[in-house]
Amino acid sequence: MHMQLLPNDKIIAFDWNFGPSNISLPGGKCAADPETTTGCYSHSVEFDPSSRSIRPLTITTDTWCSSGALLPNGILIQSGGFRLGDRVVRFLTPCANCDWVEKKNGLSASRWYASNQILPNGKIIVVGGMNQFNYEFIPKTSTSDQTLYRLPFLEETRYSPLIPNNLYPFLHLTPGGKLFIFANDRAILLDYVNNKVVKNYPVMPGGVSRSYPSTGSSVLLPLTLSSNFNNHPEAAVFICGGAVPDSNQKANAGVFITASKSCGRLVITANNPSWEMEEMPLNRLMGDMILLPTGDVLIINGAAKGSAGWYAAREPVLNPVLYRPNAPITAKTSRFEIMSPSKIPRLYHSTAHLLSDGRVLVGGSNPNNNYNFTALYPTELSVEVFYPPYFRPNVSRPLISKINPGTNLEYKQKFSMHFHIHQWHEELGKIYVTMVAPSFTSHSYSMNQRLLVLALDREAQKVDFSNYVVDVHAPATATLAPPGYYQLFVVHEGVPSKGTWVHIK
Repeated sequence: MHMQLLPNDKIIAFDWNFGPSNISLPGGKCAADPETTTGCYSHSVEFDPSSRSIRPLTITTDTWCSSGALLPNGILIQSGGFRLGDRVVRFLTPCANCDWVEKKNGLSASRWYASNQILPNGKIIVVGGMNQFNYEFIPKTSTSDQTLYRLPFLEETRYSPLIPNNLYPFLHLTPGGKLFIFANDRAILLDYVNNKVVKNYPVMPGGVSRSYPSTGSSVLLPLTLSSNFNNHPEAAVFICGGAVPDSNQKANAGVFITASKSCGRLVITANNPSWEMEEMPLNRLMGDMILLPTGDVLIINGAAKGSAGWYAAREPVLNPVLYRPNAPITAKTSRFEIMSPSKIPRLYHSTAHLLSDGRVLVGGSNPNNNYNFTALYPTELSVEVFYPPYFRPNVSRPLISKINPGTNLEYKQKFSMHFHIHQWHEELGKIYVTMVAPSFTSHSYSMNQRLLVLALDREAQKVDFSNYVVDVHAPATATLAPPGYYQLFVVHEGVPSKGTWVHIK
C-alpha cells in the first residue's frame, strides 16, 4: 500500500495494520498496546532489492491510507492513518538496525487520505484528508506548530460526503515556492506562508474526477534549469486517468463504468494557463505515474473500469504506457507508447517506485478487505521490476565514476561529474544530467516526486578514450530543490547511468 526508497537504497514497504500477515514482528515480540490491531505480526518491512532480502519492522498503529516524505536528513516521516493511527507521526532512520518510532498526537487533526509535500524550509505540509478542509505542518517543534489552517477549496471540491473525489489531493511545489493543489477537477495556487490562495486555475475539461476514489494520477513534469540563476523555469503539471464522479457509487452497486483515457497538461507558472488535453492509448484509473531518469513518464498498474476501493474495479490494465513530454504531437503521432504487459493484476493498494539502477519496482495489490487469496483479484504479495526501454539489449549505459568535490552539494554550487561511456569509437552523443527526488508512493500518487534537468557549464570534455567530465550547476534555490537527498543521473543518447545519491542543503 505504501512504498518509499531511502538513501541507503532500501525500500520501506507497509500496508494497513490489521490481522495476521506472513511475517512476525522482529525478535518474536508482540505489540504490548491492547488497543492495537497488530498483535504479533509485522505489517512493515525493509526490502533490499539487490539481495532480495527483507527485515521485519514494527508499527503498532494503523497506517491505512496515510502519507509520507523524506526529511532533509534522510529520515522517513510518515503521518496519519486510520482509527488510533489517524493522528500519529512515525519516523524511520535509514540504518541497519533502526525501527519505527511512533509519536501519538503528532498531528493536530485526523489525517486519513491526506497528502504530504516537503517545503523549502525542510518542513512537511500535510493537506486534507477525510472531512479535513485544512492543512498543517510537521514535524512540530513548538506550540505554534499546532495551528490548523483552513482551506475552503477542499470542501468546495468534495463531490459528496459519501463520494469525496477530493482525497489524496495532488500537491506540487512551484519554482517560486508556492503550492499547486489539485482536487477532483480543479486547482489552486496556495501561498502557505500567508495562508492565502493566490490563483484559481481553469477547471480541467472532460467531467472526470481525478482524485480518490475516482483516482487518476499526477506528476510535475521535469524542470529544466538554467545557468542564469535569476530565471525560474517553466513548470507544467500532467494529470492522467480517473473516472466519472459517481463511478465509486455505481461500482458498489455492481455497475463498473469505463475509466477515462484523458490527460491534461497545464503550465502552472503561466500568467493565463489553459489545459492542453491528450489521450492515453488505454483507459485507466489507479495508474502510478513515475518519472524516469530520462525525463519520460511511466504510467503503470490500474484498472479500466470501476473505481478505487474494496472490490470496486474490473479489467486490470496490464500494459504500462510511456509518455515522452518533449515529443512532437501531430494528427498522426502521439507522445504515448504502449509497453510489454505484466502477468499480474495490480489494482487497489498497489505501488511503483523508481530504483537507483533505473528499474521500476512494482508491488502489492489488495482490493479485498483483508488478506484474501481466493477472491476475483486475490491479495498479491509479490513484487516485480519493470525494465524501461533504455535497458534494450547491447546498449552500454554510462557510468558515473566521480563527483568533484563530493556528493554534499550547496545551492548554486558548480561541480564536476566524471563518467565513463564504452563508445566503440563513436562520437559522444547528447548528454544531460538529471536529479530525481525519491517519492512516497501510495494510492496512485507519488508524493514529493521531482525531476530537475540541471544546467551544464559547458559540453562534456573527453579525458581519455572513454572517460569524460562535465561541469554542472546545482539548483539555485530550495524552492527548485527542497533540501534533502536526490539521485543524480547522467543520460547519454536517452540511456541513463545508475543513480548516485547526493545531498543538497
